[in-house]
Amino acid sequence: MLSMIVKMSGITILYIILTLVVWNFTNKLVLNRFQKILIGVVFGISSIISTHFGVEYEGMIINVRDIGPLAAGLFFSPTAGVVAGLIGGIERYIAGTYFGVGSYTRIACSVSTCLAGFVAMAMKIKMFNRKMLTPFYALFMGAVMEVFHMYVVFITHRNDMRMAFLVVSTCAVPMIIFTAIGMCVCSILLQVFSGEWVNPFQKIEEDNEPLSRKFQKWLFLIMSIVIIGSFIFSYILQTQTANQYCKSLLTRNFDTISSNYELHETNLDADSNIVYGIITKDRVVLKGKNIGATLDNDEYTNLIGNLGSIEEGPFFGVNSLFYAQSIDNNKILAVTMPKSEVYWYRDAQAYEFALADILLFTAIYVLIAYLVNRIVVNNIQLINTSLSKITNGNLNETVTVRNSLEFASLSDDINQTVVALKGYINAAEKRIEQELILARTIQTSALPQIFNFSDRDEFELFASMNPAKQVGGDFYDFFFVDRNKIAFVIADVSGKGIPAALFMMRSKTAIRSFAEAGGTPEEILIKTNEALCEGNDAEMFVTV
Repeated sequence: MLSMIVKMSGITILYIILTLVVWNFTNKLVLNRFQKILIGVVFGISSIISTHFGVEYEGMIINVRDIGPLAAGLFFSPTAGVVAGLIGGIERYIAGTYFGVGSYTRIACSVSTCLAGFVAMAMKIKMFNRKMLTPFYALFMGAVMEVFHMYVVFITHRNDMRMAFLVVSTCAVPMIIFTAIGMCVCSILLQVFSGEWVNPFQKIEEDNEPLSRKFQKWLFLIMSIVIIGSFIFSYILQTQTANQYCKSLLTRNFDTISSNYELHETNLDADSNIVYGIITKDRVVLKGKNIGATLDNDEYTNLIGNLGSIEEGPFFGVNSLFYAQSIDNNKILAVTMPKSEVYWYRDAQAYEFALADILLFTAIYVLIAYLVNRIVVNNIQLINTSLSKITNGNLNETVTVRNSLEFASLSDDINQTVVALKGYINAAEKRIEQELILARTIQTSALPQIFNFSDRDEFELFASMNPAKQVGGDFYDFFFVDRNKIAFVIADVSGKGIPAALFMMRSKTAIRSFAEAGGTPEEILIKTNEALCEGNDAEMFVTV
């Protein structure tokens, strides 16, 4: 056992190292077709090597060959997984058929390895959307593929269930465990090196947990309870059936042997799986499988203490079910059946049912999770995307998720809400516009509008305020302090900027002369300003 664990651990570590090396060379590349095929060839060759350098365990050869196509398909490219699976699976069939390498399981091994590549491709594309799978799913995928591997051993050897059961009971546990652990460790290390590692045991707040993850968690829990409950019920039923069959077989053989003994028949042979003995008070076997042997005292005492009933106990060191009765004053007849014979069919059925239940569980779980993601989660994400655009101000966005009654109703409700919101916004804009017009009118009426002075003809005065929007925060005014002094007032009422009013006072003579020279009002204003700078007869007061 220890030697097997060490060797299997070493082979699994080599697979992990190979995965990390290939990832190191390819993680920054956009893989082309040739590179994908090359990766598939590399992992296919690793599966071939695993076939020919398997670990011997209790007369069987075990390996982790299925890691090759699974790792290639799930961690790198679906194409690589298919290529690796075909290479490893076809070579396994050829080796088993023509070179005698594990010929008994060649069909099961080759089918499972080929299928591993196609399963990896389907899961990578449909279930994981070409993203890196989590350690949990990597562990799950590795275990399930080996479960399928063992199940195919059963269904391809229906006419030799004893041998198939021996193979599965010997190989199943180590191959499932090491394949699952190998895939899980690969996933953990790739996530760590790529910076995507998230502690799976970290508590997630309820409002931050994705709907798909919560659904899958509860689905896994409920289905596990159902599958385990079904297996336990089936196991108990099979046990009771085996016990009843054994009791019937023991009593029937006892009656046959005792009758033949009373008739002094020399042939007292029982069924092939029945061991019997006619034993004297001295514990010596007169007839039966162990003629001339002496039964252990404790075993004999157990037989004597349970005469007339079917009980469990050792018989010549073999744990068995037995039925014993006195056939005369000096002898007893004990008819036994080894427990390994009593329950082998139950155990074989238990293994087969357990493997079938796991595969059924996986198929249902993956199908339901996929449908929930496709029908519910993806549509919710589409609706959230549209809602995000709407909340960012794009009121022309329309929600068009209509693949079910509920989503169609939700889309209609959101669209109707947006239409109503646009109506409210338009009404509010019109109301604000009317209020701004009124405010502008009030503000304009508060500012001086008459710039001509009937009693003064030596100058002209002009004033203007042009707000950036409909209403400004500035104010201006002017008035005479006395006959020869005029005051100008410019104020920034809002306090958010520089006053944006302009006063201009200029002499009529200068303006007239510039106007006669021609030009636009802006050019005349510039010339007036230049005249002021040169000391000519013009004055201008400007503030901005």
